Parts: sequence; C-alpha cells; structure tokens
Amino acid sequence: MKYLLLVSHGDFATGLKTSLAMFAEDKIDQVIAVGLKNGKTVDDFEKDFRQAISGLTADDSVVVLADIIGGSPLTTACNVLDELGKLENAVVLGGMNLPMAITSAVMKDMLEGDDFVQAVLPEAQAALQEFKITSDDDDDDI
Repeated sequence: MKYLLLVSHGDFATGLKTSLAMFAEDKIDQVIAVGLKNGKTVDDFEKDFRQAISGLTADDSVVVLADIIGGSPLTTACNVLDELGKLENAVVLGGMNLPMAITSAVMKDMLEGDDFVQAVLPEAQAALQEFKITSDDDDDDI
C-alpha cells in the first residue's frame, strides 16, 4: 500500500488531514499526519513520527508532503524513512496545501515518480493566487 505522510510544524498536518477527509474520505485511512508541536523537541517529533508509521510494512511505500522544505519535521521524517529503507522510492514534496493533499491522496495509487509530481505540483501552484473582490451593486454575493 502507498501511504500519504503529512508532516509540519504545529497542528498544520493534523488539521490538513481533517480537512482532507471532507474531500477524500475513502482514502483517509492511508493518510498519516504528524506535527512538531510548539514546545516539543525534534527528538519528540521523531518519536511521534516513528510511532505514527510503525504499522508500515516492508512492501508499503510513501508520499511525503511537508510544510517547509528543509524544516525539522521534513528532515527528521526523511532521516527516519531513510533508516527504514523507504526514502529511496518515496516522493517528497514541500509547500503543502489542501489542493496538493487532495491530488496526492487521489493520485498516489495511479501515478508514480515524475508523473505523480507533474500531476500534483501544478494543482498546488494553481491554488496560489490573489482573490479580487469587485463591487457589484446588483448582486449581494461575492
């Protein structure tokens, strides 16, 4: 099985998983979310991450989404995955947002490697735009 691992600072990963369930409820049992809580150490995060992925088998693979490339949650997760022999075949992406998570959850079992990345990143990038409000006296909706 292929799992989607969400890692972040604070509660972003766990909150994102909650939101993701609204869009991909049938995939949520394949999503694992771990956050580096405020006031906790990287060692605490590593322990929490190891516990969260303890059910993965030798045949399982992972897609990792992180809030920040180079941040402690991502680097720690990658170190643990490398130690377990899971990093070599993993897809690891940073700058996660809800569209990225939705696309990843839906497409993770359909596409591999670069094809997967090329499907996910444009969705994440397309979500980044300014929302402009225009004044229209005839319509009460935004």
